[in-house]
Amino acid sequence: MSEDAGARHFGQMNSIGWIVGHLAWQEQRYLLHRPQGIMLREDIQRDFASGGPMSTPSLADMRMAWRKITKATDPFLDQLTTPKLLVDLPLNGKKSGQTQGSAIRRLTYHYWFHIGEILAIRQQLGEKGLPEYVGSIEAKAPYRPERD
Repeated sequence: MSEDAGARHFGQMNSIGWIVGHLAWQEQRYLLHRPQGIMLREDIQRDFASGGPMSTPSLADMRMAWRKITKATDPFLDQLTTPKLLVDLPLNGKKSGQTQGSAIRRLTYHYWFHIGEILAIRQQLGEKGLPEYVGSIEAKAPYRPERD
């Protein structure tokens, strides 16, 4: 996708560049900052929180930020266990009532929402060959029950 396409706004919709920065914000918030006290990108924290003003950041810059943050989350995700998923995720140093598992669920649903938004923007841009909803999920990722 080009920088120009990543910067387009349609009405009140944010640009794809902003959406990518916003997804990086939530990854940093739920998987680095709140559980571990790690803040890799202050600018992401400051400029891409929910409810912030509309802006038009560089798509390339936001993709770099997203990659840096998501790469840093991998070791944390790899060590999670069921008991760790049940730990209350602190907010501003206090109990929040949100577990790490609930935060990850919210993060997943948040991605689904914004991926749909990105696809809508790409449709408005006239792009062709966009992905379909789930495609051939039965062939590529069928349900497999847990084995004992």
